[in-house]
Amino acid sequence: MSRISVRGFAVASATAVTTVGAVVGVAAGHDQGTTDRVEATAADQTLLADIPAGQNVRAQAASLTQQADTQSEAAESAAKKDAEEAARKQAAEDATAKKEAADEAAKKKEAEEKAKEREKEDKEQISSRSATRDASSFPAKGSYSTAEVQAMARSMVPGDQFQCFSNIVNNESSWDYTATNASSGAYGLVQSLPGSKMASAGADWRTNPATQIKWGLGYMNERYGSPCGAWSFWQANQWY
Repeated sequence: MSRISVRGFAVASATAVTTVGAVVGVAAGHDQGTTDRVEATAADQTLLADIPAGQNVRAQAASLTQQADTQSEAAESAAKKDAEEAARKQAAEDATAKKEAADEAAKKKEAEEKAKEREKEDKEQISSRSATRDASSFPAKGSYSTAEVQAMARSMVPGDQFQCFSNIVNNESSWDYTATNASSGAYGLVQSLPGSKMASAGADWRTNPATQIKWGLGYMNERYGSPCGAWSFWQANQWY
């Protein structure tokens, strides 16, 4: 039975009881007091009929509260996941940026080291290729002693390269500017092959040790970077 039908039934019943009570009261000599008690009883029945409606309201309120709590928990969970995902992405971006910065720093350091190395090599080559004295500054003579030839070389070959130059000449000709290899035809202090190559340094290449030194120094610089570069190759191969 619905709330409306129950209430209607209760009201109808109360009306009927009131009517009967009034009749009975008149007949029994009772008046208004009896009628009031009957109406109060009918009113109580009406209030009792309203109880199911109150229970429904409380149940609906509880259901709405539970839904609100569920939605709040879901929102908090979603917000937490979003925050965790944002933190993960930020951490990944920071790690990538850090790696890129480290790689850039490493490349910069490597470039600086290479630049310093090139600068050092350039200085060495400039030093090696810059003779302290030109061959033409020595007066021509009919013959030269070993000491004189060595003195020429010291004047023409940069100091930091002289020992390497001397090592090659010692092994190639023992400082004899007229030395000739019988099998190959190599000639002079540095054993130019053929000897006529030294004409690029001077027409007197056969008789002037200064001309031979000039040519030999240029050959070592051009082919090996320096006399010491030539000496390193000579040690490994017994020729240069």
